[in-house]
Amino acid sequence: MEPKFITDVNVGKLGKWLRLMGYDTLFFDEQDDGLMVKAAIAQGRIILTKDSEFMKRRAISTGRVKAVLVGSDRPDQQLSTVINTLELTKEYRPFTRCLKCNSMLISRSKHEVEGSVPERVYEKQEQYMQCPSCRRIYWKGTHWQAMSGKLSRLASAQQEKKGEDL
Repeated sequence: MEPKFITDVNVGKLGKWLRLMGYDTLFFDEQDDGLMVKAAIAQGRIILTKDSEFMKRRAISTGRVKAVLVGSDRPDQQLSTVINTLELTKEYRPFTRCLKCNSMLISRSKHEVEGSVPERVYEKQEQYMQCPSCRRIYWKGTHWQAMSGKLSRLASAQQEKKGEDL
């Protein structure tokens, strides 16, 4: 079963990277942490947080809810912690979720996005993905390439680390 996540406000960028990897990730921006625990229980989500006090909650300490404490302020190190702790590298499906609203993306033809993307993009790109909820359109431009490269480097680093652990 593919893991689903819920992040608190302290690890919002981590949540975006998990969405980029294709993981169902909700951002929790309420003040009441108890509501986040209830949502995690109800939806079968893993809590991601930087708040060490949060880890002392009964639902987490008893194992009713799984949570990962990330110590770093840097999203790349946070992501590395989550990948290592949960061994995620073999399951992810990058660029399948909307970074803005978490919905699954739908493939769109070039013809379907005409007039909805910048003209220079339309001239150069052939493949597009669109969010059915917020209607945002994605394509494999330079931003996609940069994020892809970062994910590849991160996955390689995790594989090397696993080799060292043997």
